[in-house]
Amino acid sequence: MELSEFVQKGFQMLADPGSFDFNTFTLLLRATFQSLLDAQADEAVLDHPDLKHIDPVVLKHCHAAAATYILEAGKQRADKSTISTYLEDCKFDRERIELFCTEYQNNENSLEILLGSIGRSLPHITDVSWRLEYQIKTNQLHKMYRPTYLVTLNVENIDSRSHPEISFSCNMEQLQDLVGKLKDASKSMERASQL
Repeated sequence: MELSEFVQKGFQMLADPGSFDFNTFTLLLRATFQSLLDAQADEAVLDHPDLKHIDPVVLKHCHAAAATYILEAGKQRADKSTISTYLEDCKFDRERIELFCTEYQNNENSLEILLGSIGRSLPHITDVSWRLEYQIKTNQLHKMYRPTYLVTLNVENIDSRSHPEISFSCNMEQLQDLVGKLKDASKSMERASQL
C-alpha cells in the first residue's frame, strides 16, 4: 500500500510516544473513526480536553493521515497482517498496533458500507433541458431586463442506478463559456480516440 509522504510523516508522528501517549493515541484513533463513519460528527471530535495540549496543526495532520490510511485500508480490504506490517514500518509499538487493528476490525463493516455508498464512477449525463427566464424587475422594483438560463442535467449514477437532477442557472456569457468548454472536451476526446 503506497501512501503519500504527507501521510507517512503524519503516521510517524502518531507512532511517536513523545508526541502522543497511549491515551491520546487512543482518543485520536477513535475520533478519526467517528469522523469518518458518523455523518453528524464535526470538528468537535478533536476538541477533547485530553487533546488540547497537542499543537492543532500536528493534531490535524495526524488525524488526516490516520483517516487516509483507514480509508485506503478499507478500499483495499486490508487484513490484520497487512495493517500490522505497515504500522510496524511506521515504527508503531505492539500495543498501538493491537489497538489500531482492534478498532479497524470493530469498524470494518461500517467502513465497507461507507466506501460502497460513495461509488466507483462519476454520474453519466443522460439528458439536458433548459429554459430562458427573463428577469424584468427585482424585488425592490428596480428594472433589470436580464436573461437567465435555467439548465437541468439529468444524470444516471451507474453504481446506484439512481437518476438525480443537477440544476443551475447562468447568464448568457457563462452558458457560452460552458458550451465552449464542452466543445473543447469533445474535440479532445475525438483526438484521443483517433490515436
